[in-house]
Order: sequence, then C-alpha cells, then structure tokens
Amino acid sequence: MSIMLLFKNIKGESVDTVKHTLEIMKSYPYAEIHIGTDSQNINKETCYTTVIAYRLGSRGVHYIFSKQKREIIRDMWTRLWKEAEYSVDVAEWLTKKIALKVEIDMDYNEDKSYKSHKLISAAKGWANSLGYKVNVKPNNQIATRAADYHCK
Repeated sequence: MSIMLLFKNIKGESVDTVKHTLEIMKSYPYAEIHIGTDSQNINKETCYTTVIAYRLGSRGVHYIFSKQKREIIRDMWTRLWKEAEYSVDVAEWLTKKIALKVEIDMDYNEDKSYKSHKLISAAKGWANSLGYKVNVKPNNQIATRAADYHCK
C-alpha cells in the first residue's frame, strides 16, 4: 500500500498527497474528488495507475497519480479486481487522514457485452458499503480516464 501513496503531479514531481489535497480544498472548497485506477499489461509487466482527480467546478480538473509496475497478471478478473482494491485502499487512506467526501471511478462497463460488467456488482457493492459513491462506464470517469492515459 505504501508504494501507491507515492503520488506525482503531471510534471513528475513528488507530491505530499494530504498537503496537496488540503491546498486544493482550501482554494476550491466545492471541488469534487474522484479516485480511480486503471491497468494495462505491457510486455511482461502489469502497470497500475491510480489517480486522485480534483474536479474544480467550472475550472476543469487537476490530478495527481501513482504508478506501480508488477509481475504480469494474465488473469483479467484478478487484474481488474486489483484496480478496485487500489482505488478503495487510497480512498480509505485519504479519508482517514482528511475528513472529506470522495467518489470512486471504476473502469468497469454497465454494458453487459463487456467482460468487466461482471465485476460491477461485487466491486461497487464493496465500495458502497464503505460509504463511497461509485461511478462506472459510461458515467463520470474523471479519474480512470487520466489513469488510462498514464498507464500507456
């Protein structure tokens, strides 16, 4: 878990996640916070990227991200479930440090023709039981879009 807490900004500079979040919330008290993870298998590794995205009202979105590479996970269900675990772990960690509301964006599709659809019930139920609003495709995918970009 500690590896996932090493967040960077888009310039690649390390960021103190708690301090950064407090600064954002001070400047934009109505900002929405979204946490999401995406993964890609590249060569012999699985790359996970977790993003904390701050939707700044009508001023756009700012985000920080954490990237982790590990031995390849060929089983799609295991790899996709790990995305939910990383997002929930970061949400739990951050909301214990700072009393704030966050949403979790899951890169799973409501369309039954996608394999990820089968994970929605369990993953969303788990996150909902912890008090998080969960967004799945095609709805609000603020954090997972940025995570997808940084996974490649």
